[in-house]
Order: sequence, then C-alpha cells, then structure tokens
Amino acid sequence: MNTTSIDFQAFLDWDNSPFILFSAQGKILYLNNSAEILFGYVSKKELYDLALAYAPQNFGYKTTTLTLNYDSFTFYAVTVGYENEEQISIRFYNAPRTKSATPIERDKLVKTDINLLLEANIALFKTKNTNALQLLTDPDLPSFKLDQNRFSKLLRKTLDAFRSSDSIRITLKLLVGEHVIISGKKKPIVQLTVEANGRYSDTDEEIRSLATQSHITVLLKERTIKLEIPLIQ
Repeated sequence: MNTTSIDFQAFLDWDNSPFILFSAQGKILYLNNSAEILFGYVSKKELYDLALAYAPQNFGYKTTTLTLNYDSFTFYAVTVGYENEEQISIRFYNAPRTKSATPIERDKLVKTDINLLLEANIALFKTKNTNALQLLTDPDLPSFKLDQNRFSKLLRKTLDAFRSSDSIRITLKLLVGEHVIISGKKKPIVQLTVEANGRYSDTDEEIRSLATQSHITVLLKERTIKLEIPLIQ
C-alpha cells in the first residue's frame, strides 16, 4: 500500500497518548495535543532526557514498560524511536484509570454548584482552624450531579489533613482535554487541588475509600491532595 500521500498528523493530534518529536539538540519539532497538556506539568528537558535514556541502541524503536507520574498523568510504558541522527520521538502510553467497583447510586446524586459546596465546607473548616487560606475557583463551572453528603465528608477529611499547615492554597478547575469513562460514556473532569507546605497522612485510607465510592480519582502527595471529579450532568 502506498502511504506517501497520506497525512497522518491529524491522527496523531487526536491521539490521547502524548507524542513528541525532538531534534538531536532537544528542540521540539512536533507535539500532539495531549503532549501539549503534559508540558504543563513537566519540563521539555526532562522528557528529552527520558527519550535519550530509553532510546534503542540502533535505528528503529523500542518500547519499555515502566511507571511514570506527572501530576494527574500516569503512564505504564513509552516507545522511543529514530530513523536518523537528527530526530528522535517518544510516545507515552496512558495507564487506565482505576474503575470503582461500586455502581453509581443515581438516586443520591443531586445537581450541585460545586463552588458553593466547597465554600460551605471551607467555612466549616475555618470554625476550628485559623490557617491562612487562598481559594481560586472557576465561576464558569456548570452545576453537575454529586452525592453531596459523601463528597462533603471527603472534602472535610481532605481539608483536615492540612489542619497544621501555615497556609493552604485551594484551586478548582476543569481539566481541558481530559475525561473519564462513566457507564460507557466520556465525562469531563473537574480537578480540586489542596496544597500547603505539608500535611498529615493519617486519614489517607479514608480519603481513598470515600473517593473510590464517589468515582473520584485521588492523588495523594507529600504536600498535595488532588481530587479528579467526574462532571456528571
């Protein structure tokens, strides 16, 4: 089959797996939409060095199984390839998101303005804590369906993990270009980030359990907790 006249770029742009083509000097020659989002969390040099580290010894390509985490991105493998000394490419394979075994209890889902629910739980947190707190939300986020009681409990556990922090920063935003599959359908993702100079980890298992029950992906780090919430309407 003669493929010389086929333009493959659109297919790469649509791919959910990040793909980057570097020059031999580490300059970006091409990146697809997913890779553009990835560069919001990791430097060009780090990914170029990664490509060099996992490149095959000779012309061609090599796929390596490994675990990589960049904020909300988790990858289970990379393919690195080159056909000449001037260009090298790397493709990342997205790890599947963990699916909750708990079915969605749709009778408990209530259309919710998440900004208002977040502010109410922050106000409750402030009655017992005097930490400096900075809140950045997206007022254009639409209302969507949540189990308000369970989500409020998750919020309280999350905020309480930062009870001794000097200052707390909370951001709420839509993750552009990302989605999760719920009941066979793509749903956008709203990300809630709580970060400070440190936190307690004594309730991490409770946070994980509450998040799983609500079909929320939780990312627990030393100074950060991120909740990726499906936008169900």
